[in-house]
Amino acid sequence: MAGRINDDDVKAVRDAVPIDAVVSEYLQLRNAGGGNLKGLCPFHDEKSPSFQVSPSKGLFHCFGCQEGGDTIAFVMKIDHLTFSETVERLAARAGITLRYEEGGYNPTHQRGERIRLIEAHKAAAQYFTEQLDGAEAEIGRRFLAERGFDQAAAQHFGVGYSPAGWDHLTRYLRGKGFSDKELIVSGLAQESRGGRPIDRFRGRLMWPIRDVGGDVVGFGARKLRDDDNGPKYLNTPETPVYRKSQVLYGIDLAKKDIAKSSRAVVVEGYTDVMACHLAGVTTAIATCGTAFGGEHIKILRRLLMDNGSARVIFTFDGDAAGQKAALRAFEDDQKFAAETYIAIAPDGMDPCDLRLVKGDEAVQELVEPRTPLFEFALRQVVNRYDLETPAGRAAALDEAAPIVARIKNVASQHEVAVELAGMLGILDTQFVVKRVAQLARWARDRGAGNGGPGGRAPAPSRAPAPDPQRGPAPFTGPALNLRSPAHRTERELLKLALQYPALVSPAFDAYGADEFTAPPYAAVRRTIAEAGGAAQGLDSAPEYLARVREAAPDDTVRALVTELAVEAVLSRVVDETYAGEQLVQVRLRAVDRRIRDVQGTLTRLGGHGDPRQLTTVQNELWVLQQYAQSLRNQGAAAL
Repeated sequence: MAGRINDDDVKAVRDAVPIDAVVSEYLQLRNAGGGNLKGLCPFHDEKSPSFQVSPSKGLFHCFGCQEGGDTIAFVMKIDHLTFSETVERLAARAGITLRYEEGGYNPTHQRGERIRLIEAHKAAAQYFTEQLDGAEAEIGRRFLAERGFDQAAAQHFGVGYSPAGWDHLTRYLRGKGFSDKELIVSGLAQESRGGRPIDRFRGRLMWPIRDVGGDVVGFGARKLRDDDNGPKYLNTPETPVYRKSQVLYGIDLAKKDIAKSSRAVVVEGYTDVMACHLAGVTTAIATCGTAFGGEHIKILRRLLMDNGSARVIFTFDGDAAGQKAALRAFEDDQKFAAETYIAIAPDGMDPCDLRLVKGDEAVQELVEPRTPLFEFALRQVVNRYDLETPAGRAAALDEAAPIVARIKNVASQHEVAVELAGMLGILDTQFVVKRVAQLARWARDRGAGNGGPGGRAPAPSRAPAPDPQRGPAPFTGPALNLRSPAHRTERELLKLALQYPALVSPAFDAYGADEFTAPPYAAVRRTIAEAGGAAQGLDSAPEYLARVREAAPDDTVRALVTELAVEAVLSRVVDETYAGEQLVQVRLRAVDRRIRDVQGTLTRLGGHGDPRQLTTVQNELWVLQQYAQSLRNQGAAAL
């Protein structure tokens, strides 16, 4: 084994490498006063910065998780290194030659595993860049040139070429003193059928993948020849230094500008990162063979400092795969304090193609935020439903409302809720606004967001009393007020729909969940729609009720369905006349609510609004007033 590092050398390393210079490679630091700096702690998740660095003392401390220490302790913790490995790494950075108390100078092959793997990758990266100038690499240079990248661009990004032979890199690294075991553990080589190591990457264009500290930890390799039977892109496998879920291509080049501008642009590939940077978008990064996820967000959050003006722009292809990737990214939106946007180039071009066809300005224009990611996700959800039917509108609202409720800015949340009502064709805008506000409030009460696309909103209902043994109720909401005529009529209509479906069909199935002002009743209405509507009860009442119960989103709604199915109807005479009265009252109240909303819009527009808009609103008001009058005069016949 290597001996203990000389104490004077350890001190020299500590003094030579300022702690703020090291820490700022991993997170953004800002002035905290008193000569200290602060940032978001890299060792635990937090919303506001409690991690402080004292450059004058050479120390860091987190007041949240209590981690602290000097430069060496920080690097040991964040990069999972031993003490010796950390000192060796920092010494190499500072140009300090270390002495060892036992055994003299440290033999190269005895250094820590991570240091050795990093050195192997560094040597490999240098080898690949040298090979790009050779005759065999002409196909690689042509590939780059066809995409608008010259020799200077290749050098800037460290792009190289791996020779097509079986063991060119392996023999080169052996000559540098690396063992076969180190080459295989690093992912640079793999065992052949005969058991000897051979190159993993052969005849490919090579992109070095660096961590946030700038060390090469892996490679991305692009296929160039038709006789290459491997995948189009081949990445380094998982190794002690490479975890694809924890690396972002280009982060080493982009981190300073990301921190400075509080903006990051997430693209899909290596050439897209190159195109963006060369076009002046120097905050571009990309994942390496995996979807953008939670670990990537942690890296960006530390650089963005989670300030309210921070922005993350995702660029995705306009095809189905790109849309799916965007929706996956939206699932993690709540983990950002930054606002998230999506950018899709015209004709579905990626940034690399866009730069080739339309130039640098087009790339710069592409990544200027246009569409919030939540808006894109919202439209993808809404487009899946038939908005010509009440059931389709209700179902779309049920899935879309939780997305709007996740919008961080309350003012924007309200505006988008109004837009959602228009997208769905729901006249009662205020119902949608209130629905979204309720979901947002319930989410805040739980300290967590609601489900994203594809997730079901928590069904509103009367909140059962908390049980100290079982913990809090599954969800809370405004209590039902059975003294309210509206709530009483809505309850009565639902009882009829469950117990006497023939009396309210087919009119009931045309009612939207938004026509029920009590959230629990709206949930039951949606559940009936999920089961196929009240018309399903015309054939077999038991089967119908069983389907409705099965369609309930949770036990609370299921219990309310059961309650309404067995509770006695208030009228002694249950006939078409009584059913018609309930139908009319529920619909009339919904129309009256909408009339008030439209009248409010006219008041706001006053005499200064756009004449065309005024005419549209006035026409809608006239139609609603005529319909309300018909309901009052004709009753159920006007439905």
